[in-house]
Amino acid sequence: MSRETELLETFVSLADSLVVGFDTLDLLQTLVERSTSLFDAADAGILLAGSSGELEVIASTSERSRLIGLMQLGVDEGPCVESYRTGRVVSVVDVAEIADRWPAFAAQSKESGYASVHAIPLRLRDEALGSLNLFRETPGRLNETDAVAAQALADVATISLLQERALRETDVARDQLQRALDSRIVIEQAKGVVSYQNGVDMDTAFKAIRDHARKNRERLSDVAARVVSRELTL
Repeated sequence: MSRETELLETFVSLADSLVVGFDTLDLLQTLVERSTSLFDAADAGILLAGSSGELEVIASTSERSRLIGLMQLGVDEGPCVESYRTGRVVSVVDVAEIADRWPAFAAQSKESGYASVHAIPLRLRDEALGSLNLFRETPGRLNETDAVAAQALADVATISLLQERALRETDVARDQLQRALDSRIVIEQAKGVVSYQNGVDMDTAFKAIRDHARKNRERLSDVAARVVSRELTL
């Protein structure tokens, strides 16, 4: 499909989540997967703040991008962390700029293979909940058109998160996000189980879990819990 058509379909997919009981994790996974195609990225990921305000990796398109997110959290710096804290798009054109601005993160991430990083805040008005992060294997700035489109998608996703049961109170929204973060722990455990049982990498294991959840219309966290308890074998 054309890029314009894919962008419109992504907006529709995110808007469909504005209903009671949508799957938060699946929404965010859809956002990162569509973003790689729309914005010519090798990978994408999302950092999300829990009820305590601490950031965690909540969605990623690969194990490599998940680890880059964890590296930034470990050294408490990097483009994705800065985008969340400032509420602004952070576009880093090459590895030299990364080294200049965030030396600790640069030292951790130099073997990743990513040449540029572009982080877009997940925000509602002046409140940022996290960041959508695009990782490219080639240097270059995120052009203005892509930055505007990526921010629009991130804004729709943020509204979807905060619109659960049509309540806008911050405490309710934070509780929902915290449940999603807690569920992610079980999903990581399930990925390890499936990877070990089938002799596959973590990315393939996650795809198997998500495919099963979608096929059977179950929540990712429920499928993961059954895998970890050995009630389900994929």
